[in-house]
Amino acid sequence: MHNFKLEEMPIEELWSLHEEVRAVLTARIAAEKRALEERLHQLNNQTNTSQRRPYPAVSPKFRNPDNPAETWSGRGRQPRWVAEQLRLGRRMEELKI
Repeated sequence: MHNFKLEEMPIEELWSLHEEVRAVLTARIAAEKRALEERLHQLNNQTNTSQRRPYPAVSPKFRNPDNPAETWSGRGRQPRWVAEQLRLGRRMEELKI
């Protein structure tokens, strides 16, 4: 490492040093960016090759008596219409298809 006495250097030498540092930094940043982009490309290719297995379609098991177009398979979060029907006093067995 050089021990520069920057305060004592003439402006021309400081400017030359500035240009040299800028050139080195630009080259290193560009090389690091290329390396990171390559790594990102590799990671994207790894995630794209491992796809989820296909799940079979799940047929509906419950139907809204007020609107027969609304159905529910019984999986996941309970739809609002199911909660509403239960609040009205119906049982899940009454909603079965």
